[in-house]
Parts: sequence; C-alpha cells; structure tokens
Amino acid sequence: MTDLAAADGSAQRTATLGPGDLEQHRVELTGYCYRMLGSAFEAEDAVQETLVRAWRGLDRFEGRAALRSWLYRIATNVCLDMLNGRQRRARPMDLGPSKTADALLGAALPEVSWIEPIPDSRVLSADDPADLAVSRETVRLAFVAALAHLPPRQRAVLILREVLRWKATEVAELLDTTVASVNSALQRARATLAAREIAATDPSQPMDDAQRALLARYVDAFERYDLDSLTSLLAEDATLSMPPYQLWLRGLVEIRRWLLGPGAECRGSRLVPTVANGSPAFGQYRPSGAGGSYEPWALQVVEVSAGRIIGLNSFLDTARLFPLFGLPPRPDR
Repeated sequence: MTDLAAADGSAQRTATLGPGDLEQHRVELTGYCYRMLGSAFEAEDAVQETLVRAWRGLDRFEGRAALRSWLYRIATNVCLDMLNGRQRRARPMDLGPSKTADALLGAALPEVSWIEPIPDSRVLSADDPADLAVSRETVRLAFVAALAHLPPRQRAVLILREVLRWKATEVAELLDTTVASVNSALQRARATLAAREIAATDPSQPMDDAQRALLARYVDAFERYDLDSLTSLLAEDATLSMPPYQLWLRGLVEIRRWLLGPGAECRGSRLVPTVANGSPAFGQYRPSGAGGSYEPWALQVVEVSAGRIIGLNSFLDTARLFPLFGLPPRPDR
C-alpha cells in the first residue's frame, strides 16, 4: 500500500508539471551552458536539448530532487557531451603575442575557435542586485575565456560552486561523485584561474552617469573618426581584437596606427548601442558605396576600467550576431 501511495504521489507531482515549468529556467540554464561552452549559439542548442530531454523524461522525474537541480544535471551532461574531444574556444589574446599595426591580418579562423559574445538578456535574470553583479562578472569575455582552460568537469564544478553557490554535497550528487572529489576539482580550478591573471574591469553595477558620459564621448569620437579624442579615452595598455582574425594589438600607439591604416575604412561608421557579456556594446555599420547607405561590419564589445576603455573587441560575424542581438540591418540615422 505504501509503495502504491508513493507511486500515486509521484504521478500527481509530474502531472502538474508542464512546458512552462521547464521554460521558466531557460535564462539561468543558458547562462550556465554559455559559461561551459563559450558560445551563445551552442548554449542555446544545449538548453533546447536539455528541455527536450527533460520533457521526454518527465514521467521518470520522481520529485526526490528539485526540478531545478534535475534540469542542471541534464544540462551538465549535455554540455559535457558537447565538449568531448573539442578544442577549447579562446580570445585572440590567448593564441599568441600582440602584433604591430603593420602586421598581416592573416587568415580567418573557424567560428569554433572563438569565445563568442552573448546578449545580457539571454543569460542575466537575477532579481537581487548583488546576484546580478556576480552574474555579469562571470559572463565577461575574459572570465569565460579563462573557464575554457579548465577540463570540462572542473569547469562544471567551479561554475556550480563559485558562480551558482551550490553546496559541495549538491555538486557531488549532480556529478555522481564524492564531496572530496568536488573539493579537489574546485581547488585545481581556482589555481588555474588564478594563474590566468584575468584583467580587472569596473564592478558590474548598473551604468552610472560617468560611464554613460564616457560611452557618449566614445561614440562621438568614433563616428567623427577623431582619433585624438578616441585614443584619449583608452588606457595606455588598451587592446584591440577582431575575431575571426588572430591578430590583436596592445597600446595606444599601435591601435592609433591601425585605425589610420588598415582600419581607416571604418571612417564614417555609425554605432547602435546594445549590451553583451555584462559590458556595453555597439553594432558598427560602415559606409557602403554611394548614396549614404551602411552595412553591418562588427559587434563591438567595450571593456571599461577606472574610467578608461581597456578593451575594444570587434566581432566580425555580423550575419549571425546582429540577429542574435536584435540589431537592425541598417542604422536609423
């Protein structure tokens, strides 16, 4: 009788669950999968597969664990399967030393080579300001690139323990391992991240007047192509990168030389604001022939620290990224 009652209770619990109960976890699962995979598109694929597997297996969900924990178990397995045997995604700065502005651009590397940007709206959902600040920090490009240096299971442990604040016992249950193994993996992951020396950016708080003013000056200088004004906003050791190319530059002198040389075709561009990876970002549109028309050229992700721009990351895969970010095919002005 007891077994029958338990089975009946389980059936009643699962009968009350529907697609909406799974869907409400999409944003946080996307954030988790993005940190694991480093790709907005792969993260969305992983979440979709997670929700499909969960829906198909809902009759086997006995309610002994929280629905959220069950979904994270499925998502972790999906991500580990996707990472099996793959090369790590990286930023240009991870692949070699900086170059000079007169260096050859080189060949474009495949999409799977790069850490990709993601819209904040796809991964940030915390209501508490403190939680939201942590979420922003842990989707920064530099942080996600550093995570890619970890073996997949270590990566999962660090994200679950340090970012999502799961208990060691909960992570051990999810990964079917021991608490000692989880603690050991976390210690090794922390050591690897510490060795990466991730560059600090401003704390991820809501944009204040000072940052708005800095970005307004950046847009004005870039659109007028006033390089004196533009470089005055950059830190001395600022970087410029342009995935899918491996070439990257460091320092005001080389960035200015690039903008006056190979980058001079950006003169007359228009910028449309958006947000990516907890940072300000812009869709860049370059002039296209006569008649005052423009074409998508890059998604710029701008990294800021201490009132200066420390990183300009121009992702050139506009065919995929502009629709993802809801950017129009042409600027309004």
